[in-house]
Amino acid sequence: MLRSLLLVLLLPAALAQANINPLPLPEDKGQPVGQILIHTAQEGDNLAALARYYGVSPILMMAANPDQDLLLLQPGQRVIIPHQLLLPRAETQGIVINLAELRLYYYPEQGDEVYVFPIGIGRVGRATPEMITRISEMRKNPTWTPTANTRREYAAKGISLPAVVPPGPDNPLGDYAMRLAYGSGEYLIHGTNDPLDVGLRSSAGCIRMYPEHVEWLFAQVGNGTRVQVVNQALKVSTDQYGQTFVEAHEPLTPEGLADNRPLDLSALMPLLEQGADRSLIEEVIQRQQGVPQLVGQQY
Repeated sequence: MLRSLLLVLLLPAALAQANINPLPLPEDKGQPVGQILIHTAQEGDNLAALARYYGVSPILMMAANPDQDLLLLQPGQRVIIPHQLLLPRAETQGIVINLAELRLYYYPEQGDEVYVFPIGIGRVGRATPEMITRISEMRKNPTWTPTANTRREYAAKGISLPAVVPPGPDNPLGDYAMRLAYGSGEYLIHGTNDPLDVGLRSSAGCIRMYPEHVEWLFAQVGNGTRVQVVNQALKVSTDQYGQTFVEAHEPLTPEGLADNRPLDLSALMPLLEQGADRSLIEEVIQRQQGVPQLVGQQY
């Protein structure tokens, strides 16, 4: 439903090229990275434009502003931009993708910083798998060879696909594609000819990026770059001062359903054992606002 609503929104030309800036990594890796931004809506602003400009998935923006209607922005309306986050539990090298938060992290070989981008991922029934792999092929102006399943899906919509889609505006891979070595090589990180797919579960399993983001990333990486895909809806970290932060997202499963199992609070047990307010912690987790929140101090 979100995508159908976004289709009526136009992206102002002035916002077409988002800024690509690194977030400095703190010396204490338990601290949140980045900061919360506040955007005051101007005439003509819309969710699709703001999400692309700030490099944040529309779904994350809606989660961070649960009491606001971001599909009908009014001049003067204050919008929280969730630019503060906890790093996923993964090696801080190469590319790390966290499916649950619809984000791609890129850690350059040199420097204490990280670049963070919104992504689109596999839809229900074609979920992007978790993996540890590497980039096996770099392709500029790629062609696209639809699979048999994809042909059937398009045929059901009355669309007949050619055997090979050449580079150009009709190619869903966009202008840049990076093939992953996982499986038989069917998964790629690539651009898109439909930017409204970024930030949604809409692909056949590949990772989609905004055209300007994938162009930049393509120039930074190469064959052999490490890629790790995780699915961490709950991120927890404790800094050197004993402050514990929680960042909670809506859990994703291959079936597209929220995970209704009891909350796994094992990472928060030291805090709970010291008498922390369990109901407060559970409320923070259940709200799934996608921004780090301080839930207690261990010492």
